[in-house]
Amino acid sequence: MRDRYLYDIAENFAFDAPATDIKPLGEGFINDTYIVTTAKSRYILQRKNHIVFPDVEAMMDNIWRVTAHLKAKVKASGGDPLREVLTVIPTTDGKLFYRDNENFWAASLFIEGSVTHDVADTPRLAYMGGRGIGRFQAMLADFDEPLAEVIKGFHNIRWRLEQWDKALAEDKAGRKTELTDEIGWIESRRAKMLAFWELVEQGILPKRVTHNDTKLSNILFDQNDEVLCVIDLDTVMSSTSLNDFGDAIRSYTNTGAEDDSDLSRVAMNIETFRHYAEGYLSERGETMTASEKEWLAFSALYITFEQVLRFLMDYIDGDTYYKTAYPTHNLVRTRAQYRLLQSMEEQYDEMLKIINDIL
Repeated sequence: MRDRYLYDIAENFAFDAPATDIKPLGEGFINDTYIVTTAKSRYILQRKNHIVFPDVEAMMDNIWRVTAHLKAKVKASGGDPLREVLTVIPTTDGKLFYRDNENFWAASLFIEGSVTHDVADTPRLAYMGGRGIGRFQAMLADFDEPLAEVIKGFHNIRWRLEQWDKALAEDKAGRKTELTDEIGWIESRRAKMLAFWELVEQGILPKRVTHNDTKLSNILFDQNDEVLCVIDLDTVMSSTSLNDFGDAIRSYTNTGAEDDSDLSRVAMNIETFRHYAEGYLSERGETMTASEKEWLAFSALYITFEQVLRFLMDYIDGDTYYKTAYPTHNLVRTRAQYRLLQSMEEQYDEMLKIINDIL
């Protein structure tokens, strides 16, 4: 993208001075991200992916309302809202995003002196990751406004299974007959996973603000690796907060790669689970209901099962959703995630004991 174009885009935001430098930041798997430097400050400028997020206006409204709530909490506790909460920078005419033909742009304040980590390779990082998400959820436990569903059916296993049934019926890539075992993995757990989701539908597991992308790199730390704030709020929606715990466990505890072809390397590290759960519950425990505590460990199985289903469904559909590096890539991912799910099931009693001991 030509440089002058980015400077023209930057002029539409209420930065404290004109941009003097704009450089790419990160790898940009979903959004294109840039760091904007002015004479006084630095900012993050993002071109939002309106294919993944078709309603950018609703997405930005979700972010604005959630961050306003968080800032009020941080200010009331004597903290620094500019460092402990993502700060959205509006456009010069007061809007939350700028549209340039088919492109949608949004901006936020860059938090100076912040650090990110990609992998929880120490017990302390696992603990602090849990603490960061736990604090985020605890501060939003009394947020009772509805949020827009920016991605339809996200973590809704009833919706996913409807897609699954359709994929099996159509068998677009003609692969179904070679997948008897893998299809059995899904069907043998269907009732159990639907029963969990029914608890959400019935309100037994309350709907709260969920981040929906709780990987470690979405937490900013200070120079001493203390949690500053949670970032990348594009997927903030309303659902059970257990989704965030479950997805973090799926991400943090896997001893192998998500697409590991050597299944002997894939397992759930129970000690990483313990450290994350300790950090999470140190912040979140007091604002959880009894039902949320009861089903916390199971959420890891639920989210991992969903990912097994999604990889396998995409393979059956002919690899139309996930990017693949070779013809059986989604099948390899399916089997690796299934091995992780099996490892969780094998250690489920210990997971429950760890949660109970912490509580």
